[in-house]
Amino acid sequence: MELIKITPAIWQLPLPVGHVHFVRLLDGYALIDTGVPGSAPAVLAALEQLGGCPQDVRQIVLTHSHVDHMGSAADLVAATGARVLAGALDAPFIRGTAPEPEAVHTASEHALHEQIMAGFADAEVPPLKHVPLDVELRDGDTLDGWAEPVRVLHVPGHTSGSIALHFTESSVLFSGDTIATEGGRAILGPFNLDRQQAIASFRRMAALDVEKVCVPHGLPLLENGGAVLRAATPESDWV
Repeated sequence: MELIKITPAIWQLPLPVGHVHFVRLLDGYALIDTGVPGSAPAVLAALEQLGGCPQDVRQIVLTHSHVDHMGSAADLVAATGARVLAGALDAPFIRGTAPEPEAVHTASEHALHEQIMAGFADAEVPPLKHVPLDVELRDGDTLDGWAEPVRVLHVPGHTSGSIALHFTESSVLFSGDTIATEGGRAILGPFNLDRQQAIASFRRMAALDVEKVCVPHGLPLLENGGAVLRAATPESDWV
């Protein structure tokens, strides 16, 4: 699939379920999320389009523990040797030392979830492989080796350990699944562990000074992203 250029140092690889983002580091690349199991070949092919090779991937940051975000992490670690970073409270689910808590679905979310699972079955998506976690991230942390300051935000609700990344110089936000986009507007992402907590996290991110918002589901907001988030109504607007 064709890469979408977000900034001179950030690209999105759009995938059918859960986009993967590439960020140029001082000495290589980072990946933000990894797609469903079986996505590693597409990710590595996109890296080659950028002029990189597997050994250039230094870090893999997982915004949370769901299968469409950590699904290909183990395969990509095997191919690249990258370190894996994720929110501390999602660490047991990423490592596979505890079962993933189930989200609370609305009726429409339940139907959407069933549709997605059926699509996985039809596509013969491989089983999930858990992966060791090298760095447990917490609110207020900054990421080492990145070309600009990147602040970690703990944004619970979708999962207990969901994180967002705020690129403070280029005014880019990676929201994780707390925020999705549809028709140019921002909505609360579906499949939340705690909806009210997710809404509070959405509002926290909406208060940031950002221009571009990269979401895992939907098109990125490339202009006036902060204003779009502030105009959103996550309390009543979700799938």
